[in-house]
Amino acid sequence: MVRKKGSLILCGAFLFVAWNALLLLYLWGRPPIGRLGEGGGAEPGGKEEWGVGRGKVARVNLAGEVIRLAEEVEVQLETQKKLLKEIESHRAVWARQKDVGKRETDYVKEDKEVVIQPLPETPGPTKNGVDAKDQSDAKHTQKPAETAAPGSDLPEPEGNIITTKPSPSAGSPEFIIPILVIACDRVTVKRSLDRLVQYRPSPELYPIIVSQDCGHAETARVIGSYGDQVTHIRQPDLSDIRVRPEHRKFQGYYKIARHYRWALNQVFNTFSQSTVVIVEDDLEVAPDFFEYFRALYPILRADPTLWCVSAWNDNGRDALVDPSKADLLYRTDFFPGLGWMLLKEMWDELEPKWPSAFWDDWMRQPEQRKERSCIRPEISRTITFGRKGVSLGQFFDQYLRYIKLNTEFVPFTKHDLSYLPKEKYDEKFVKEVYSATLVKIEDLQQGGGLRGPGPYRVQYSSRDSFKVFARNLGVMDDLKSGVPRTGYRGVVSFLHRGRRVFLAPPEGWKQYDTSWS
Repeated sequence: MVRKKGSLILCGAFLFVAWNALLLLYLWGRPPIGRLGEGGGAEPGGKEEWGVGRGKVARVNLAGEVIRLAEEVEVQLETQKKLLKEIESHRAVWARQKDVGKRETDYVKEDKEVVIQPLPETPGPTKNGVDAKDQSDAKHTQKPAETAAPGSDLPEPEGNIITTKPSPSAGSPEFIIPILVIACDRVTVKRSLDRLVQYRPSPELYPIIVSQDCGHAETARVIGSYGDQVTHIRQPDLSDIRVRPEHRKFQGYYKIARHYRWALNQVFNTFSQSTVVIVEDDLEVAPDFFEYFRALYPILRADPTLWCVSAWNDNGRDALVDPSKADLLYRTDFFPGLGWMLLKEMWDELEPKWPSAFWDDWMRQPEQRKERSCIRPEISRTITFGRKGVSLGQFFDQYLRYIKLNTEFVPFTKHDLSYLPKEKYDEKFVKEVYSATLVKIEDLQQGGGLRGPGPYRVQYSSRDSFKVFARNLGVMDDLKSGVPRTGYRGVVSFLHRGRRVFLAPPEGWKQYDTSWS
């Protein structure tokens, strides 16, 4: 646009010079004046020409002609002056518009740290016409792989602008970990945001970005009530997605995947962050939620066999976890989600092939996992309170509502976590599992013949035997691409009646069988 305006100014100047050049050429190239008219002029071809008649008459006519030409030139100069003034006034307007555009640029990149700059509240529709008041009936949506940039037509963030300076190295305590809250039409997002704001040790180091889909007006008002404490961005594409007839009932899953893609592109490509922790609007976090991710970020970045850090334990029910081991962490081959950290490098790998629906199960496929693992805790650092959702409460009443949330603050950044990298972890883990006493499930259920807290090992050898044992021991029995929930090398670790139990495949396990799904 600026280039176009500059061209207009140059064109105007060129016209001004050309006009005057043509005028001079016209005056210089006029034919000789012959006969004088009655009005003091001359008619070409007349008997009296310049310098031919009596000298006195010629001199008088010459003077009159010069005066007339001078008057014409003066009129033309006045016209050109007005034209120049118009060009100058337009140039000033364009310059002001350019200056305003610069001041309204959302994302100003600096050198080191996050800078929070308040944005003025602007009532009415945002860009692209996305206004929560006008979209109250829309459901989960996501614009495909499109990111906003300064000056683009995507919706501008409300509340704060997050402008970034390159994050310090993982070894520095000052690296930035943004929190991305995925929201839609739950006004109960307030419960999630209340805890995040309450436990957040630093707004600069943990900027909270709430990405809202659905255009739900009441939810937007709840998010807006936090003002500068959060940055509110809105997913602009609220349209339905064309799906196969048999998938119409899964429309919500398609829109969630679209929203995730758009929101993550905003964090990594527009806000230029190097990592992010994703939570959904129905998650409540523990007091040491931020401490947990700060301690594990350097390990995630340093270990290529890891691809995420999760705050969630799928088998984290009160009776299945050890309350005295709030600091205990595990590697898991099962992608847990529900409060998880992702690096930009991993997003660069996943984004080009991001699925149109069911993104979490897609993450659990071998083609995405590539034998990489996540870190997860013994006791969850998140719980879900959202029975309402596209899954219609699947697993909520049976499992999720009973997950224990950690209440003890663990200073993870002061703990030695060097046991988590793969080589050291595997050696100790395999030894501990397969040196544990092998027992039958009946022994655990009756318990009379067992002595001590364990650990004990129950061995499964098939998909069916795993599912039977898991159900009887109270852990989740589903498998995704052959991987059991919380499983690592096929082993599921949990407490049963106060005893540590490993539900494990035979020793010498090599790989998962995807046909077990």
